[in-house]
Amino acid sequence: MLENSGKTELKDQKFTADVSEQKYTNLHFVRLVAKGRKFTNIDFKYCTFDACYLRSCKFDSCDFTGCRFIGTNLHGANFSGCKFEYASFERTDINNEVLSNGCPGSENLKIRFARSLRMNYQQLGDALSANKAIEVELDATKEHLYKAWRSNESYYRKKYKGWHRAQHFLLWVKFKLLDLLWGNGESAWKLARAVLVVLALMTLFDALNYRDPSLVRSYWNAFFLAPQVFLGTTNQTYFPSCYITLVTFVRLVLFGFFMAIIVKRFNRR
Repeated sequence: MLENSGKTELKDQKFTADVSEQKYTNLHFVRLVAKGRKFTNIDFKYCTFDACYLRSCKFDSCDFTGCRFIGTNLHGANFSGCKFEYASFERTDINNEVLSNGCPGSENLKIRFARSLRMNYQQLGDALSANKAIEVELDATKEHLYKAWRSNESYYRKKYKGWHRAQHFLLWVKFKLLDLLWGNGESAWKLARAVLVVLALMTLFDALNYRDPSLVRSYWNAFFLAPQVFLGTTNQTYFPSCYITLVTFVRLVLFGFFMAIIVKRFNRR
């Protein structure tokens, strides 16, 4: 059975004064206009803001639960103590400060919120804000996966039981390993650190097996040779073929990760 949801469409309306303690729920605002107005403790639950102009407005303790922002101008808008649970954004100009002071409290809702804003900023070509949204999304994902298998909070223990708890432990381990390796695709510095670790291991292998391990000079010589072996620009016949094959495989994997980071960065511009 279907029934009318009661959503009312309001077209070409304008707020001519500051508003407080009002209820505007389940409305579809089309081309709503407000500039420099202050909204205090307003209930906007389940509203749709379509092609609206809300520039430089101040929203204090407003409830945007389940709201949808489409092609809306929120440039210069300030949000303080607002709720954005299940809110979504499309082609909306909104300051990335909302990621610092407007995120929902629950990690799973914070992931949805940051992901929606990330896609929104990518649509606008705002690479800096998209990167910030990704950082918030990754931090929330790490915390959510950890709590899913470790936390004693009733929400997680009721939702994730038995195999699902073990599954999220494995997902958390995978997330942590990829974060250490290359920041889950977002950190070239962590990838460079991984390369240094590989070079250090290659240095130890060379010094302990083919040089005098009691001499510091052996480690320095092995370290200076390691980048050449890693890049395949030198041919040391005393290394076994299986070792060279392993180094080549690791080089290709790390190079693939590096190219993925570069492509991601350029795709956001």
